[in-house]
Amino acid sequence: MAEKPDPIPESSGRNPQGQGVGASNAAAKKDETRPAEQSLMEEVVESKNMREAYRKVVGNRGAAGIDEMTVEGLKPYLKTEWPAIKEALLGDQYRPRPVRRVEIPKPGGKGVRKLGIPTVVDRLIQQAILQVLDPIFDPGFSKSSYGFRKGRSAHQAVLKACDYVRAGNRWVVDLDLEKFFDRVNHDVLMSRVARKVKDKRVLRLIRGYLQAGIMDGGLVEPSREGTPQGGPLSPLLSNILLDELDKELERRGHSFCRYADDCNIYVASQRAGERVKESVTAFLAKRLKLKINEEKSAVDRPWKRKFLGYTLTAEGKPRLKVAPESESRLKAKLKDIFRRGRGRNLQRVIEEMKLVLVGWMNYFSLAGVRNVFERLDEWIRRRLRVILWRQWKRTYTRAKRLMARGLPEEQAWKSAHNGRGPWWNAGATHMNLAFPKAFFDRLGLVSLLDRHLCLVGSS
Repeated sequence: MAEKPDPIPESSGRNPQGQGVGASNAAAKKDETRPAEQSLMEEVVESKNMREAYRKVVGNRGAAGIDEMTVEGLKPYLKTEWPAIKEALLGDQYRPRPVRRVEIPKPGGKGVRKLGIPTVVDRLIQQAILQVLDPIFDPGFSKSSYGFRKGRSAHQAVLKACDYVRAGNRWVVDLDLEKFFDRVNHDVLMSRVARKVKDKRVLRLIRGYLQAGIMDGGLVEPSREGTPQGGPLSPLLSNILLDELDKELERRGHSFCRYADDCNIYVASQRAGERVKESVTAFLAKRLKLKINEEKSAVDRPWKRKFLGYTLTAEGKPRLKVAPESESRLKAKLKDIFRRGRGRNLQRVIEEMKLVLVGWMNYFSLAGVRNVFERLDEWIRRRLRVILWRQWKRTYTRAKRLMARGLPEEQAWKSAHNGRGPWWNAGATHMNLAFPKAFFDRLGLVSLLDRHLCLVGSS
């Protein structure tokens, strides 16, 4: 079997189109004499690092940037253009392209989240930078920081938060940073990056990504603040900036959990919480030039707030449970599938739901309160019965289908003639008898309650 062509060939000195290159081989050779701390760019463009970045970018796929190049087009492009891109990076001549503005609805339908999609080449370079910088910064991050870090997860953050409440910290300072990714001050962020990065080429390249601009409707808007969500480097940059908040909270001896820009501080009383909220708000404004969203931030009981999709019970030894908002978001996502399923085979609808349900249940496997899973199971089966009732349409068809499912003839005809709507019939006795849980189990419908019991039993 022939060996696959290497997408990252050695340098040949060509200049690629539209990448702002122009450094000489002499400049690259000169960099070989730099001290190790000033030679990070050589580590970035090193072949092994770039190949790993290539695998990550291709594996993550993602949308095209402003040049409309897809991940499928990256390999042939690199085979001819990589040598000149590498030379430009080493010579401090590379200029990032603007990102493409994409708006996606926020969960719950409240507004939109603005993403900035870099070109696939810029995603590759950002990923390569990330792989070099992450080992430099991550070991110094707080143990209370859980977002976008290897070996750390949202589950760990949620469990730790539960531990804090069980230990007697039964008030929470729930901080919401106002439009965090849109409001990051570039000078403040770069000063934090420069504490550990001495290679000025890398620093200028990172600032170049921050200030590359945003293309929206064919026009490029300048980027004066913020770090666009959508590039591989943004999560690390957010952790670098907010690590200063973590260190301040540690210095004060607070119990807290932070996942990206979602930070909860656990205290013993409401009065203490109000003091903490006021002082931390002032710290963020003065030191990091960040604002708190007062409408979304609060000092409250943990069981009245949500953290990473979970909330808590109000018991002396609280248990984790699914937050009401998380239940509503799942229903909204499933409703789209149900709408598309009105004219489709029920088996296909169930297959489309499977990935959504399995992923959702795996995430909420920590919940110790099961009634939400039972309630959702019943709601899902009822929605599927609605699809069947609507598909039958005629009274004669409904009666025949109910009889085929084992209902007595008199009951089937009476049910078919009741004149009620699909939702009422889907929850009525005749449809529950004709299409019980066992029927949907045979079709492969994921039962959230059954899966929860299985996950708990295997843990």
